[in-house]
Amino acid sequence: MIPGKYRSVSGRAANNVNCGLHLVIQTSSIPDKNKVEFKLNRETPSFPGRLLQHDLERNYSSRQGDHINLVTSSMPSFPILQRSSEEKVLYSDRLTLERQKLTVCPIIDGEEHLRLLNFQHNFITRIQNISNLQRLIFLDLYDNQIEEISGLSTLKSLRVLLLGKNRIRKISNLENLKNLDVLDLHGNQITKIENVNHLCDLRVLNLARNLLSHVDNLNGLDSLTELNLRHNQITFVRDVDNLPCLQRLFLSFNNISSFDSVSCLADSTSLSDITFDGNPIAQESWYKHTVLQNMMQLRQLDMKRITEEERRVASVVAKKEEEKKRESHKQSLLKEKKRLTINNVARKWDLQQRVANLALTQDRKDSESPPQEPCQMDGGSISEFPEETGSLDPGLSSALQGLSVTETHLVEIEGDTLSLYGSGALECLDRNWSIQTAGMVTTVSFTFIEFDEIVQVLPKLKMKFPNSLHLKFKETNLVMLQQFNALAQLRRVDQLTIDPQGNPVVNFTLWKYYVLFRLSHFSMQKINGTEVTQNDMIMAERLFGILAHVASSELPQYRMISILGDARKKQYRYLLESKGKKPGIVSEETSDSKRLMGENTNRATLNYTTREFYHEKLEEIKDKKKFCKMYVEDLVKEATAINMKNEALQKLWPQMFIELVRDAVIEIRSKDSYMKLCLQQITDQK
Repeated sequence: MIPGKYRSVSGRAANNVNCGLHLVIQTSSIPDKNKVEFKLNRETPSFPGRLLQHDLERNYSSRQGDHINLVTSSMPSFPILQRSSEEKVLYSDRLTLERQKLTVCPIIDGEEHLRLLNFQHNFITRIQNISNLQRLIFLDLYDNQIEEISGLSTLKSLRVLLLGKNRIRKISNLENLKNLDVLDLHGNQITKIENVNHLCDLRVLNLARNLLSHVDNLNGLDSLTELNLRHNQITFVRDVDNLPCLQRLFLSFNNISSFDSVSCLADSTSLSDITFDGNPIAQESWYKHTVLQNMMQLRQLDMKRITEEERRVASVVAKKEEEKKRESHKQSLLKEKKRLTINNVARKWDLQQRVANLALTQDRKDSESPPQEPCQMDGGSISEFPEETGSLDPGLSSALQGLSVTETHLVEIEGDTLSLYGSGALECLDRNWSIQTAGMVTTVSFTFIEFDEIVQVLPKLKMKFPNSLHLKFKETNLVMLQQFNALAQLRRVDQLTIDPQGNPVVNFTLWKYYVLFRLSHFSMQKINGTEVTQNDMIMAERLFGILAHVASSELPQYRMISILGDARKKQYRYLLESKGKKPGIVSEETSDSKRLMGENTNRATLNYTTREFYHEKLEEIKDKKKFCKMYVEDLVKEATAINMKNEALQKLWPQMFIELVRDAVIEIRSKDSYMKLCLQQITDQK
């Protein structure tokens, strides 16, 4: 049964309506008194869940319509209503014109005492010719063809207006109906709630089966106790919490899909009965628990009484949901913080690269000779890097300083992956990682970090995370093959992923083969997600095997030993000692061992020197040069002084020799005197 639909008042009881009052109309059984009594009962029905209704009780005869005559007036467009004197006396307060096939409202003269007027089930298109019925309380125009609310401005006593099942598109022209108690507009084409804020006495508003998409603009309806919005297209509800007396709200069969769209209902303190059935939200598993948790004052939900057990379960479930929401919110905050940090690291990295490029460009302009090629592969020479000098863009410098005071690195362990963003993240390797956490890490990802800085912490990585098998590099400035040499110091590498972004080395055709050759002792399984085959290993050996042999053979023995580690030094000395033995004495096993150790030694000469180490070596070389220069200068000065003294001695020696001979002859000329002199000298010495 459609709420708000009323049947004829000619002796038949009206249908149940979702309204907010009992309207009882009784006619006195004594005709001569013509006593009419209207009772407006504002009390709530006593039995639970029952909607407020209009119970129309009529005691007049069902043959009332037989005594009504419609005659043509002088104006051909409007018929004139005529009733017999007896009818006017018996039923002076009411008039029913139900199912009379009326297309217009007839002219009703001499009926100023009418208080109830029924035009149900006709074809009326416009409300008119009733402005003289200023005592009218009840007007029923259900099931007509009315397109606009009009012609009611003089009916200031009207309490009940029933306009259901018409063609009304807009709520309007109700400004003077300030005493309206019931307004039924169900079954129309209304798209917006408007022009009702002045109806402060309105208790029942029926807008079911319209075209509403949202609910708002309800301020001022301070007496509203029931609001029927069934069968619309509503997606969200607002302003309902501003209705202090609202008790029943019917939102069945709409498009409400989340509780957030009706969250204002949780702030209503008077609401006791609500329906959501037929909405997408009612299909959710959390629907009932969420509604009960947020609307504790409810007594009925979807026309069913709420039990204490349901409230208790809803409270428990709601607490769990709240915990989930808090955890989800926490994770969202962490994700957002991660995103912002990574963005900041990326910005700082970009600025650093631009600064480095500007410095390189300035250095090239200032240099008279072209820059040297970096890093010889023979292992004997130190890599050449451009000095980071020259004037920088002031804007870039200030921006870089501004970023330095914010969080510019991120360390994250997710599953078995340790992700490091920004150079500051490398400091995490100094932490006291638990054995369990460190043992779980099998993949280490480096992003926005200079490869030269990574090289410096590889020994720590090997010690802190012994199970790391997969290395990932993105935006790390891998620009030449020699840099892969640094990875040989790790314990084990099964997979290697070099992202093309920020790593120009992947543009080299043979970079994968070089990695396989240089890191052959790891027996790598995958490079950039591609399986390594035996053919790849053979091709790598063919391409770079001779290079390693040349590099090792050209190095002097002392240089070779300085490059190798302690274990390699022993192997190398063993190889040197084996060369002195006769070929027949060396066993086959020794030959294989020699070949194997020789290959490892050859590869070990292909090393990589970082930029920082290069600068340290450069400074060391400068200091040594300076010391050698000073030492040689001192030696030259000393040799010059000795030579000058020698030349002077050669010039003076002949004369000195003559004087020595002369003095000796003079002294021994008197033998006795000479002996006495010698004895005296000996005595003096004692």
